[in-house]
Amino acid sequence: MRILVINGHEYYPHSKGVLNQTLFLYLIEKVRKSSEFQTTNIQEGYEVREEQEKVKWADIVIYQTPIYCYSVPALLKRYFDTVHEYGVFFKGNQGDYGTGGLLHGKRYMFSTTWNAPRSAFNNPDKFFEGRGVEEVLFHLHLIHKYTGMKPIDTFACFNVKKQPDLEQYKSELDSHINRFIPELTF
Repeated sequence: MRILVINGHEYYPHSKGVLNQTLFLYLIEKVRKSSEFQTTNIQEGYEVREEQEKVKWADIVIYQTPIYCYSVPALLKRYFDTVHEYGVFFKGNQGDYGTGGLLHGKRYMFSTTWNAPRSAFNNPDKFFEGRGVEEVLFHLHLIHKYTGMKPIDTFACFNVKKQPDLEQYKSELDSHINRFIPELTF
């Protein structure tokens, strides 16, 4: 199994990235036991062609990222805009729109950190109006569907600023990986 682990954090004075860096390193520690792996830290920069080769090499791409304004940080969105290139990850329509992906057989997973509490999701009376994490991140799934990649359920840490619990997050991440990527069982 070949895994690419990407740290999508973007530094801001109010969001220094300690939690995402910790989870990024935790993921690396875990996948190194059973898989070949490569990494990218978006904040440190990257070369587009090198990243394209990493994604083509990988069986699974795992993005460790905070959620800013209900999406990924601008640097990670730029990564998608530059690395997901026509002719490399997808080609023109061969029929129905969105069916020209060139990365079939590959999977991806978002491991996310949210300031929102778990209770804000899946409840029609709360902020997200009954939507779950996957629905809020639907646009990110479409980016990958267009390439032909298949999703692994998103992992989410909630309430990370008001009630952080790193040990609980690690335990929940282990359980999530064991459930959805059993070939990487931690």
